[in-house]
Amino acid sequence: RANALHKRAFSHAFKAVHGLDAHIDEISHHGSTDQLVARAVLEHRKVDPSIIAERMPKVCEEMIAYATEHKAEAADGLEILPGVREFLDALNVHEDVGIALVTGNLQTIAWLKMEALGVRHLFSAPGLGGFGSDHTDRGELVRLAAERARAEWGVDGELQCYHVGDTPNDIKAALYAGAVPIGVCTGVFSEAELREAAPEAREACILPDLANLDELSRVL
Repeated sequence: RANALHKRAFSHAFKAVHGLDAHIDEISHHGSTDQLVARAVLEHRKVDPSIIAERMPKVCEEMIAYATEHKAEAADGLEILPGVREFLDALNVHEDVGIALVTGNLQTIAWLKMEALGVRHLFSAPGLGGFGSDHTDRGELVRLAAERARAEWGVDGELQCYHVGDTPNDIKAALYAGAVPIGVCTGVFSEAELREAAPEAREACILPDLANLDELSRVL
């Protein structure tokens, strides 16, 4: 979910690049990626599409600069949800398991958040994943994360991938990339809404949260 610093980074970039006093809460943005969020806000403000595209790299640059300058505030409004730290700890016990970060956040901002929350070290080195700075489509982010993991960790055979998320777009992204979707009802979307994202109910595992390690171990 977007935290206070992340939202301010957007607003800073809108002002610095487009001269607009704008905020991402002007539009619906849950489950989207940073560049799509920025584009949606600017479209809402009637900015010409060609100008949006031309200046998007600068918007991203300004967001990253602002977030880096104010990184001490990166955890403001964020929390480690039930079971997340324990789940990551449990996965790290297994030598044949890799943990990558997939998020619509720009990569620098994503890792600033993980560092501020004290969990960056729980992701497999060297910090692989798929990020909003890579692509605007979440499915591509999951695919990229798997591709990078395969290359980095020298996987020649089958790579079984699981993607955990709390939005319908996360479920769809997992299916698009050939990963097993694990939906958690820790965000703004209900179990029913997460299940609706899967063409067949059996394709997605939907959990209240990540607190039940026994249930998660059965899924994995």
